[in-house]
Amino acid sequence: MAAVFLVMLYEYSPLFYISVISLCFVVTAAMVLGWFGFDVPVILRSSDETESVLPVPEKRMVQVTNPFALDMGTSGVASVTEGVSLRPCCLEPCVLSCYWGCGVHALQGALQTHQHGPSRLNTPQQFQEALHFQYHHCQSFHISGEDREEHYSEMPAELRITDFGHLPRERYPLVALLTLAEPEARDTYNIAASVTVVHVPDDKYSLEHV
Repeated sequence: MAAVFLVMLYEYSPLFYISVISLCFVVTAAMVLGWFGFDVPVILRSSDETESVLPVPEKRMVQVTNPFALDMGTSGVASVTEGVSLRPCCLEPCVLSCYWGCGVHALQGALQTHQHGPSRLNTPQQFQEALHFQYHHCQSFHISGEDREEHYSEMPAELRITDFGHLPRERYPLVALLTLAEPEARDTYNIAASVTVVHVPDDKYSLEHV
């Protein structure tokens, strides 16, 4: 019986070799086509490639309403010595707090506290404490929901501050904070406050250099 099997294998061995070579060619061609982006049967793809084409789970988009907006005034006044005109536009009654000479590192620390702290900074008092009161002057304005008027802010002349030094500075000229005035409205919006850094020109820094 074994002799008969060996005789048959000898007679059909060329056909066996041809079949093996043809199968290897088909598999190799399929892999090459898959690398170049052509569609090939999944059974011929590697496990890594199969995992890479798995559908990405969809994320639900959530609509968020920003109750704050702040524009520069149209009066043309904008300097450290002459002050700045700001025009807030809010959907709810809010408080505009202007911090002159706010420390750069203090502001960064306050934002980190707001993001990673146990509670959000949604009042001017909480923001001042997070800044560790590292600013020269603070001025606040109460804004109604329909208020579209410009509000003028400046540092007191007795501070005798005309510039904040050369770049890079250790203090921002002006940081404008918008917070909701009513406690009930703070639970309605996901955005608790708006912080805007205003680069005000002075004797040693001009916006023309930006």
